[in-house]
Amino acid sequence: MKIFALPGNTLLARGIAHHLGVETGESTLRRFPDGESYVRLLCEVERQHAVIVCTLFQPDDKILPLYYLARLLKESGAQSVTLVAPYLAYMRQDKLFNPGEAVTSNYFAVLLSSFVDRLITIDPHLHRHGSMAELYTIPCKVIHAAPLLSDWIRQYVANPIIIGPDSESEQWVSEVAAKADAPYLVLKKVRHSDNDVEVSTPVVAAYQGRIPVLVDDIISTAHTMIETVGHLRVAGMAAPVCIGVHPVFAGNAYEDLVAAGAAEVISCNTIQHPSNRIDVAGMLATVMSAYYQTTIQHGQ
Repeated sequence: MKIFALPGNTLLARGIAHHLGVETGESTLRRFPDGESYVRLLCEVERQHAVIVCTLFQPDDKILPLYYLARLLKESGAQSVTLVAPYLAYMRQDKLFNPGEAVTSNYFAVLLSSFVDRLITIDPHLHRHGSMAELYTIPCKVIHAAPLLSDWIRQYVANPIIIGPDSESEQWVSEVAAKADAPYLVLKKVRHSDNDVEVSTPVVAAYQGRIPVLVDDIISTAHTMIETVGHLRVAGMAAPVCIGVHPVFAGNAYEDLVAAGAAEVISCNTIQHPSNRIDVAGMLATVMSAYYQTTIQHGQ
């Protein structure tokens, strides 16, 4: 096995390779002056299993270099190409909300399935789909970050109360709380638009003295967390810790969340960001090792 990294993914790729005890592959990816992509392979991959680490945050700039590298690896003799995309893009537009819209989650799944053999990702936005198999025609492995979040909370937050943003989050927020040995609350959220989110006021009278920990899978505009932070401060709770698996942080979202009164903003390194405190490399390596052997043995 050789592990390749698209630009911006080098640290995570090296971490995975270190845990697995395998080599990182050498390649060059850059842009010509006219903006077109240049890709060159600098190592042998014949009869090897190639893994590309590429988190798909801001995917439109990454998809063509990813496609070119995957095709080049296959043409150079790689036995298989697996994409490790800790953050998987184009999962939110998963139904026809308005007439004439493109259901881009379907299109993107067809595209990725056409040039990689397997996909490994962390907590994809599967709110309207039961599994990745409803979208992707290649073998997919979904990894959940809940155990890592629970470990971090147990280690760094004394006497926490875990708070989820909406009913859709209850299943995995309850898992985080159970593993952290903490109670939890789930709020009600109404999204009027991308930048207009209404969150119910949490009933926290029974949890005074606890440290609120807001947990969400994706922090994008941060409006949900910002409004919840305000509710908690009005209720007399301590400044909350905000944890997100995927730190998208569009625009000034991170700065706005800190300014709103969050005691600390923590994220996993599924997307590179200054808030990264939870490393997913070891978890990815452990799951990849078992999953890779299973899928290879079954010829997938």
